[in-house]
Amino acid sequence: MFIESTTNAPMEILLVEDGLLDARITIHALRRSGLRHRLTLVRTAREATDFLGRQGVFARAPQPDLLLLDLTLPDGDGISILQTMRKLQAGSLVSTPVVVLTASDDEQTRARCTAIGVDDFIGKPVDEDKFLAVVRGHEQLMKFSIPEVVA
Repeated sequence: MFIESTTNAPMEILLVEDGLLDARITIHALRRSGLRHRLTLVRTAREATDFLGRQGVFARAPQPDLLLLDLTLPDGDGISILQTMRKLQAGSLVSTPVVVLTASDDEQTRARCTAIGVDDFIGKPVDEDKFLAVVRGHEQLMKFSIPEVVA
């Protein structure tokens, strides 16, 4: 017998995006998706690493269930954030799905990201249908959406 998980927690999504238009498109797509989520937007590499490391103003930040990451930021790049995240993730964040949002088709960059543990790539500007299919796919993996087995 299967029952739905009793947790009512929404999916925690961290969006790391410096472009306000791209952020608005992503936020709009998530709103239209019907997914129960809570989104945090940060616009710099520093904010992202502080959030992931729960430093400074982000000391009480939730652990993200999904990371949406732009690779080009004003004070660093997404690859550095991924490397920092994987170092911080001695356990809890290591399984966090990462979706890179990028306008680049550079195969070397994709290979580096894949080696670090990126799960998906979505081109910018974001195609809403493809984006939602990827996010919904990851939502099924989250602890709050897996049914509990009851004997």
